Amino acid sequence: MDLEGIAPKLEDELGVPIVVARANGLDYAFTQGEDTVLAAMTHRCPEYNASGQGQKQYNKSVDDSGTAPLETERSTLEKRESRNPILVLFGSLPSTVASQLNLESKRQSIIVAGWLPSQRYTELPPLGEGVYVCGVNPFLSRTATTLMRRRKCQLIGAPFPIGPDGTRAWIEKICSAFGVEPQGLQDRENQIWKSLIDYTRILTGKSIFFMGDNLLEISIARFLIRCGMIVYEIGIPYMDKRYQAAELSLLHNTCEKMGIPMPRVVEKPDNYNQIQRMHEPEPDLAITGMAHANPLEARGIDTKWSVEFTFAQIHGFTNARDVLELVTRPLRRNNDLGTMGWNNLSKQTLTN
Repeated sequence: MDLEGIAPKLEDELGVPIVVARANGLDYAFTQGEDTVLAAMTHRCPEYNASGQGQKQYNKSVDDSGTAPLETERSTLEKRESRNPILVLFGSLPSTVASQLNLESKRQSIIVAGWLPSQRYTELPPLGEGVYVCGVNPFLSRTATTLMRRRKCQLIGAPFPIGPDGTRAWIEKICSAFGVEPQGLQDRENQIWKSLIDYTRILTGKSIFFMGDNLLEISIARFLIRCGMIVYEIGIPYMDKRYQAAELSLLHNTCEKMGIPMPRVVEKPDNYNQIQRMHEPEPDLAITGMAHANPLEARGIDTKWSVEFTFAQIHGFTNARDVLELVTRPLRRNNDLGTMGWNNLSKQTLTN
């Protein structure tokens, strides 16, 4: 179907904005679909120009909708000279999580001008030269490319705000792009690590294997390595090494800091071969799609569905606890039930 040709006619007739996003086959646990939709939505964002008209249009639209930023924030935005860049964040997050990241940026005297997507169509942020953009999810490479090539935005290449370490590095990169000296980030990160000690005690020395399903694997693995886990392999459906360059660098630095070798990263892994590679190390936990969870459980390997991380609130300092709650849940359950007894029963059943 000629969707691109039909959409403008329907839009004129219905008076409702129609965005064409060809997301056939929504692979990778819905994450590829989000990337496709956001890339299509970038073309509907207003233009930001050197005179600041795009910014004024954005402020007016949010004023009309009744959801404008605080007066002090809006005044700060309006007082920016044309040579000063503005910051737009992209990635679909719950409003509470987006507010938390906005607050973290505000603490560094950096105001977020808008989000892609926004809560309302009339609040889409201005894009163009002079706009800095930064992603919050590692699976938005198509959106990042569109923002740079089509809308001429400046991409801030940063690790992703997952875990205290990733969130700190993400904020530091944004500060660096704006020429701002970060304030209090080390203390903020240390405070969060102290609040996670009950979880890190469970995870230290435990091993994990990522089969690859939703493109969040690199960021989550990096965070878990920092928590003391051993990662045997990181499977990932595909990886844009340019978009994830900062995340890969942070993963390498984390491994050096923890004194462990860099885990193997396998793109588009063969699941049968992965299961064979699990036989010898026998990881304590496998992050996998739902299709492989029960077979692995039958082999005595605890599992966690990767799709749960897709829909959980895992971004920012305050949500690091939720990530570890998901990871440790099967481990804590087995400890409560008696891990050795259940594993031995599973192995005896397979032998028989």
